[in-house]
Amino acid sequence: MKNQHTNHLLLLGLATLFISTSGVLGKYINLPTPLIIWFRSVLAAIFLFLFCKYRKLNITLHSKKDAPTIIIGGILLGTHWVTYFLALKLSNVAVGMLAMFTFPVITALLEPLFTKTKLNPIHILLGFMVLLGIYILAPEINFESSYLKGILLGVFSAFCYALRNLILKRHVTTYDGTVLMMQQCIIVSVLLIPVLFNVDVVQVQTQLPYLLILGLVTTAIGHSLFISSLKNFSVSTASIIGSAQPIFGIIMAYFFLNEIPTTNTFIGGALILATVVIESVRSKKG
Repeated sequence: MKNQHTNHLLLLGLATLFISTSGVLGKYINLPTPLIIWFRSVLAAIFLFLFCKYRKLNITLHSKKDAPTIIIGGILLGTHWVTYFLALKLSNVAVGMLAMFTFPVITALLEPLFTKTKLNPIHILLGFMVLLGIYILAPEINFESSYLKGILLGVFSAFCYALRNLILKRHVTTYDGTVLMMQQCIIVSVLLIPVLFNVDVVQVQTQLPYLLILGLVTTAIGHSLFISSLKNFSVSTASIIGSAQPIFGIIMAYFFLNEIPTTNTFIGGALILATVVIESVRSKKG
C-alpha cells in the first residue's frame, strides 16, 4: 500500500510539473489569449482522441444525464483558461500562477457543498495561510494597477477551476480521466470558434511549436494525469499537492523569461508551498 501511495503521489507530481509549463507558455506565446486557448484545446482534443482510440476507451456519453455537468465543466474550464492567461499577461508568471493557486483552498471550502464531507478545520487554516500568501504577494491595492487586475483575474480563474473539478469528481469513477479531458477540450474548442474570424496566419505559424507543447504536454498529458489522480485522492488533497505548480513555474520563468521574483513573491510563495507540504503529509496518514 505504501508503494502504491508513493506511485500515486509521483504521478500527481508529474501532472503538476507538466501543467506548470502553462505559466511560461501563457506569458511567452505572442497571440491573443482566446486564440491561444482555442489552439490549446483543439490540439489537446486531437491528441487525447488519438490516445483514447489507441487505448480502445469508450468515448461516448454513458447517459444523457451526464451531458449537462460535462458541458458546464467544459465552459468552466474554458473560462478558467482564458482568465488565467489574461492574468499572466497582466502581471507576471509568478503572480499570475500564485493567484490562480487559491483554487485548492476554494476547493476545500466548496467541497462540503458537493459531497457528504464535513468542512475540515485544517482546510480553513490552510485557506488562511494561502490568503496571507496572496496578500504578501500583491503590491499596493490600486485598482488601476495591471498587477492587481492580474491577481483578481487569477483568483476568479481559480474559482472556475475549483468548481469544474468538483463538478467532474462524480464522473471520475465512471469515465476515464483522458476521456473526460477530451470531451472538455472539444467543448472549449467549439465555444471559442468565433475567435478564428480574424487570425494572422503568419503570426500563428511562428508560435506553432509552443502551441504544440501547450496542447500536448501541458494540457493532454498534464491534465489527464491530474483528473486520473482524483481516483486516489480527494479533490482538496490533489489540488493542494498540485500547488507546487507556481514554484515550478517561477523557476521556469527565471530561466526562460528572465523574470526575477521579488522578496514578497518568495515569502508569499513559501506560505502557499507550506500548505502543499502539510496537506501531502496529512493525506498520507488519511
